[in-house]
Amino acid sequence: MSAPDPMAEIRASFFIECEELLEALQDGLEAMAEDTGDLETINVVFRAVHSIKGGAGAFGLEGLVRFAHRYETVLDAVRSNTLVADGDAIKLFFRAADHLSDLVRESRDDGILPEAEGDAILTELDALLGDHGVEEEDEAEIEFQPLGLSLDLGLADLPPPAPARFTINFAPEPEMYETGNEPYMILRALAELGSCEVTCLTDKIPQLNEFAPEASYLKWTVVLTADVQEAEIVSIFEFVDGLCALTIAPIQSDVPATQEVSNDPLPDLPVLPELTPPPARAADPVPPQTPAPAAKAKATPQSAAKSVVRVDLDRIERLVNLVGELVINQAMLSQSLESSGLSPHSDAMNGLEEFQRLTRDIQDSVMMIRAQPVKSLFQRMSRIVRECSAAVRKDVRLVTEGDTTEVDKTVIERLSDPLTHMIRNAVDHGLESTQNRLAAGKPEQGVVKLTAAHRSGRVIIEVSDDGGGINREKVKQIATEKGLIAADASLTDTEIDNLLFLPGFSTASEVSDLSGRGVGMDVVRNAIQALGGRITITSTPGEGTTFSISLPLTLAVLDGMVVQVAGETMVLPLNLVIETLTIDHSNLEQTRPGLNVVRVRGEFVSLFDLGVELGYRSAQDSYLDAVVLLIADEAGSRAALIVDEIQDQRQVVIKGLDESFYRAPGIAAATILGDGQIALILDPSDIIAQAQGSTLAIAPNLMELTS
Repeated sequence: MSAPDPMAEIRASFFIECEELLEALQDGLEAMAEDTGDLETINVVFRAVHSIKGGAGAFGLEGLVRFAHRYETVLDAVRSNTLVADGDAIKLFFRAADHLSDLVRESRDDGILPEAEGDAILTELDALLGDHGVEEEDEAEIEFQPLGLSLDLGLADLPPPAPARFTINFAPEPEMYETGNEPYMILRALAELGSCEVTCLTDKIPQLNEFAPEASYLKWTVVLTADVQEAEIVSIFEFVDGLCALTIAPIQSDVPATQEVSNDPLPDLPVLPELTPPPARAADPVPPQTPAPAAKAKATPQSAAKSVVRVDLDRIERLVNLVGELVINQAMLSQSLESSGLSPHSDAMNGLEEFQRLTRDIQDSVMMIRAQPVKSLFQRMSRIVRECSAAVRKDVRLVTEGDTTEVDKTVIERLSDPLTHMIRNAVDHGLESTQNRLAAGKPEQGVVKLTAAHRSGRVIIEVSDDGGGINREKVKQIATEKGLIAADASLTDTEIDNLLFLPGFSTASEVSDLSGRGVGMDVVRNAIQALGGRITITSTPGEGTTFSISLPLTLAVLDGMVVQVAGETMVLPLNLVIETLTIDHSNLEQTRPGLNVVRVRGEFVSLFDLGVELGYRSAQDSYLDAVVLLIADEAGSRAALIVDEIQDQRQVVIKGLDESFYRAPGIAAATILGDGQIALILDPSDIIAQAQGSTLAIAPNLMELTS
C-alpha cells in the first residue's frame, strides 16, 4: 500500500483555506455594497484575493494567479483611495469574485479554466483603472526608479511622500519544507510589493560530513521599500505562520533617501531609536507609529484566538454512527434493568441515570461537530440572484437574515439544489418587471429575502419576494384545463397554492431560460420531504409570496414519544406534542357529518384516528376514553391524534429508509428500540395533510351525546 502524497494533502488544505478566503471576500463585498464597510473591510477583501494568489503561485496555478493579480491591483487602488468603488464597480467586484471562485473550483478539480469569461472581466477591471488614471507604468516606475531620484517640478518645498521601509528577517524551520512551502515563492511575493534588497545568510551551513538533509540552514534578510502597511507583509507569511522564525520591523529614519542604507545581516535586530516617521499620504492616512521591538508576525486577533482542526468527514460520520449505537445500547440496558424489578433507588438505577446523562451530552457534542452555519449556502444564493437578475434584466437585491443558524452538514449539502430552484423562480417570475413595479408604485429594485431560524426544535428557511403574488385565478384555470380539478371545485387559497406542487404544473406563459414559478416545484417538494421536511406557501396578491421550508435540526437522533397504535409501536417527534388528553362526554363534538373535533380549553381541534389514517384498522364505534395527543406544527396549526397507548419518551436514532422502499405518506424514517424492535418514525403534519377524516363511525355516538 503506497504512502499518501504529502503534496496532495497540502494542496487539498490550500483549497479548503480558499473556501474560507472566498467567504471572507463575499462578506467584505456585501459590507461595501451596503455602505457599511470601512478601510479595514477593504483591507480584508484585498488580503483575501492576495492570499489566494500567493497560495496558487506555490502550486503553479498560473491562470488563477494571473486573474487574482489583476483583481487585487484594482482592489489596491480602492484601498489607496485612487479609485472610488461606486455601485457599478462593486457589481463588477462581485462578478470577479464569482469568477475567482470558479477558477478555484476548476483548479482544484483539474478542470478547464473559463478564460474567455475571465478575460472579459479583466478588461472591465482594467477600464476602471484607466478611468481613474492608475496605469501599470506607474507601478513600474516605483519598482525600477533609483531611490532618491525625483523630478524637479518647482515643488522643492513640498517633497513627495517617502515609501515605507521594513527590515524582514526570515528563517524557515524544517517543518516548512516538509509542508511543501518554498522560500522563493515568498521572496517573489515580497518583490511584488516594491523594491527588495535580499541577502541570504549561509554562515550556518556545516561541513559536508555534518550536513543533515532534513535540517534548515539558510536565512534571509530583506530590506523592503514599498508603499504598504505592515499587515500586507504579514499576509504574505500567513501560509507559513508557525513554520518559520520571522521578524518584521519598520525602518523609521529622516536620513535623505539618496543616502545608501546599510544592509548588513542582523542576527538579533535591536530596538530602533525613536526617529521622525516619514510623512504619510493624505489619501491613505496612517496612525502615528511608535517605535517597537521587532516582533514575530502574527495573524489577526480573531484568527489567532480561534483554533480550528480539520477532520475528514468520514471520521465524523463514523463517530456519529457509533454514538447512535451507544444510544441504542443505552436504551436496551435501561429496558433490561427496568424489567428486572430493581428498586428505583438502587445503585444500578442511579448509575443508569448518570449513564443516560453522559450519553445525552456525548450525542449533543457530536451533533454540534456536524452542525454548520447556513452562511455558505446563503452566499451561493447571492450569486444565483446576481446571475438570474442579469439574465432577466431586473434590478434585484438579496437580503439575508439568520445566516449564522446552524444545521446538520448533510442537510445543507442536500438543500442547495431545491433552494437554488426557488431563488430562480422568485427572481424570474415572483418579481414583476421594472415597468410593472413602477406602475404599481413599488421601488424599481425588487427584493428577495432569504431567512433561517430555529423554531420548535426545527430549522425554518424562508424564501420570500415582494412581487405580485400568486395569481390564484390563473392557477385554478390552468388546473381545470389540465383536468387536475373539477371545473366547479371549491378550493381554499391554500389548496390553490398547493396546486403549484403538482408534477409539471406551470403558470408560465412562455418558456424561460430560468424556471417558471411551479415548474419543477414537485421536485423541490420531494427533495425537502426526503430530508424529513415540509414546504408551505403563503401569498398575498400585490405584496409577494413566501415559501417556508421546515427541516429537522439533525438527521441522526431525535427526542421521541413511543406510542402503541393497532398493535404497532411507533415514534412521534416529541417537539410536536403539546399535551395529552382523554376523550370524554365533555370534550367530544361533531360539527357536521364526517368532521369530528375535540374541545380544548374553549377551542375546537380536528380529531384523527392515527390507526385509521395509517391503514391499520377501520374506524371504531366509540372513542370515549381514548388517548389523544395534541400536536402543533411550526405554523401553529393544531390537531388531535388518537393512539392506543403512550409507552415512553426517549431518544431514538434515526435510520433512513432505503430508496427501494415505498415512501408511505406520514412515514419519515425508522428506528431501533431498546428491545431490538424496529419502529416507524411518523411525520404527523404529513399525516394530517393527507388525512381522510375516517372517524365517521363515531357519528352515531356523537349524535346521542349532543342531542
